[in-house]
Amino acid sequence: MGVNVVLVDDHTVVRDGIKAILEREGSNINVVGEAANGKEALEISVSEKIDIYVLDISMPEMNGIDTAEALMKRDPSTKIIILSMYDNRNFVDKVLKTGVKGYLLKENASDEVVRAIHEVAEGKFYLSPKISNIVVSGYVSQGAPEKVKKEKSLLTKREKQILQFIAEGLSAREIAEKLKLSVNTVHVHRRSIMRKLNIHKQTNLVRYALKEGIAHL
Repeated sequence: MGVNVVLVDDHTVVRDGIKAILEREGSNINVVGEAANGKEALEISVSEKIDIYVLDISMPEMNGIDTAEALMKRDPSTKIIILSMYDNRNFVDKVLKTGVKGYLLKENASDEVVRAIHEVAEGKFYLSPKISNIVVSGYVSQGAPEKVKKEKSLLTKREKQILQFIAEGLSAREIAEKLKLSVNTVHVHRRSIMRKLNIHKQTNLVRYALKEGIAHL
């Protein structure tokens, strides 16, 4: 019986490339669905029997971390392999603590994706060697400082979403259009974010969002 896989990445060329590799080299791996963002992945999860999601971390609408958490909340047995270009230690820590089963660096994905899927399908973990070195170093075992945990927990889901868009360079009007809010409401949320985080400069907000994995370059 094959392993049913869904590829989730907002870049069609990335999905096509991975799909071609799986079709060529992945014995009994079946690509049964593709999605361009987290919301589409959640829709697929309702109608299909999925064994593994190969999930890009940086996507519009709903980023990879939020998508992984939503998929596993819906079904705790869900197996997810994260596909990312980031090997920052704080970021790796955050991702692995969501409970994903694999972490592939995009630079190595073509060489590792088949093996990663097979190992995760067998109930094992798979990490790109560079990520594995970070884990072995003992960094992941260190919990995030309590202050950071408290700060992040203060933000509502909507505020995190707006912070992500701010960090990605969208204007208040563009954010309002995306979220179907008034510009004034966006400004209210922005002021609330700054007050809760005690951050009052745009550049520092962007740094915070990138550091904590709320937004990605």
